[in-house]
Amino acid sequence: MKAPLEPRSMWKLVSRLFLTGLFTVLPIAITLAVLAWFAVTLEAVLGGIIQWLLPEGLYVTGLGFLAGLGLVLLVGAMMSTWLAQRLFGSFEAAFLRLPVLKVLYGAVKDVITMFSPHKERHFASVVAFNWPGTDARMIGFVTRENTADLPGNLGAEDIVAVYFPMSYQIGGYMLMLPREQLEEIDMPVHEALRFSLTAGVSRGGASAPGASPAPPFGANPDT
Repeated sequence: MKAPLEPRSMWKLVSRLFLTGLFTVLPIAITLAVLAWFAVTLEAVLGGIIQWLLPEGLYVTGLGFLAGLGLVLLVGAMMSTWLAQRLFGSFEAAFLRLPVLKVLYGAVKDVITMFSPHKERHFASVVAFNWPGTDARMIGFVTRENTADLPGNLGAEDIVAVYFPMSYQIGGYMLMLPREQLEEIDMPVHEALRFSLTAGVSRGGASAPGASPAPPFGANPDT
């Protein structure tokens, strides 16, 4: 027969179980809260406009949310055109000249862009860089294979641009490095990016079913 747990041991057990449950439920709760906030915001903003436009009695709860989804799809379709991209680029450039909004908008966009499905298109391959004089290795992403067209002494044919993200989406560094100092990592870009941004907590390395492998180091990702 097992001896009853002491109050201190019991408290440690309860605390451990509570934290385990909390960290299991919290990501789900936050995700659902964000989705609920998004739906409620669309319904409140666009629903009021639609209710004002429609004759009395025709409005049904949920039309604002559906209209918001349609608007997002429409913006996505428009942003695939050259003209819309140019117009949005001009608007964004003017928007970023505002002192306070520049910092806020830039920070929000950087975080959201980090999770964008188009993020991988900017990365040619995953590489490792050995920090000089140490055994430390950094995971980086090649963003530009040929830098010979850059002004001054910034680039050369054997110099590539490599982006090293910092963990937990707080920034990163772009270094111009000789090609021979980089070692290609056989790892899909999305897994390496997730592994790096979560400070190694995420299990990167095993390719997900159906995931396409990273292109060979030195190859054009668009071909």
